[in-house]
Amino acid sequence: MLSPWVRLAAALFAVSWGANQFAPMQLVYREHLGLGNGSFTAILASYVVGLVPALLYFGRVSDRYGRRAVIRPMIPVGIVSSLVLIAGAAVPDLLYLGRVLAGLASGMAFGAGTAWMKELSSTAPAGAGARRAAVSLSAGFGCGALFAGVIAQWLPAPELLPYLAHIALMLGALALVWAVPDVRARATDLTATPLSAVATPQFRWGIAPWAPWVFGVATMSFATLPPLVSESLRSTSVAFTGLVAALTLITGAMIQPWASRWSQQDDAAGIRVGITLGVLGFGAATVVAYTDGALSVAAIVVAAFLLGSCYGILLGSGLASVERLAPADELAQTVAVFYCLIYVGFTVPFVISLLAPHVGYAACFVGAALLMLLSVAVGRKVKDRHLTHT
Repeated sequence: MLSPWVRLAAALFAVSWGANQFAPMQLVYREHLGLGNGSFTAILASYVVGLVPALLYFGRVSDRYGRRAVIRPMIPVGIVSSLVLIAGAAVPDLLYLGRVLAGLASGMAFGAGTAWMKELSSTAPAGAGARRAAVSLSAGFGCGALFAGVIAQWLPAPELLPYLAHIALMLGALALVWAVPDVRARATDLTATPLSAVATPQFRWGIAPWAPWVFGVATMSFATLPPLVSESLRSTSVAFTGLVAALTLITGAMIQPWASRWSQQDDAAGIRVGITLGVLGFGAATVVAYTDGALSVAAIVVAAFLLGSCYGILLGSGLASVERLAPADELAQTVAVFYCLIYVGFTVPFVISLLAPHVGYAACFVGAALLMLLSVAVGRKVKDRHLTHT
């Protein structure tokens, strides 16, 4: 008999698989539908349109009516998103709708699921809930990209089979998670007052300024870098895109034990390590912009490892910090706000696609590294000043 938290982990894995299965499909849709880089990154980022409202609304619903009331209906929404993406091969505009629905499913799952995971891990060591949620989500993100890329590269019907795999996975997850119990009493009085944890200087200045870089570094790794070497890879370019996404995100999952250890010692320790690795990752990305052939491919692999480590450490450290800050009856809503902030980073590849033709990719990567450093330095300085005066 699987533990309740393992069954929940299966549902989080499945929905995050669906969130990222689209990532390696850029070259498929470029060949079959004529989608350019700007169009693809816009479709990729449209996921956020469904995600952010769902996070904010269903986090509150979860705190009031229970986690299961949100997670159960999330799975049919995820299945419909893949069905719409299948239809997008015939009607390209439906790709936007499919991605919005994938964001809706993710928004329903992430806040409620992360809070539920903490509650199901109450007998485990401190931080286990955040770590289990981060590992489940990161593994799903990575495996979705990897298997979608492999399927699309070497099996027939690349616009169909990757999504059928996700539908099968979601049906299995539905069976596993259906009977997982709610273990926390539902809130009876949820007024419209601001969330107390979000209002603290620790959240506003110690977490919020750098949070968008969690997915900013990850999505840049697999959405921006692989197309830069697609000409040299030719017949394996789709699989390579999936491999880069998987390396980025599975690295983020594998590094979670270290992220948890650092965040338990000092909230700022994990953030410093994560940002340092991110800057190094942007440095490797700059090498990609100045090279070609085997050297640029190798530089992408190095960048994916570094940026994936940055993503994983920042995600784990941020979730652990939110768990410590938020009271039980605000946990899902506070986690939802954190996810809203980190998903702002999904727009980074789109912004780079707009700027790069004018200033070059190298300048974009250097500028991103400087902005990431600035977000931590300014946020920490303001937070420290605020705490000193209070």
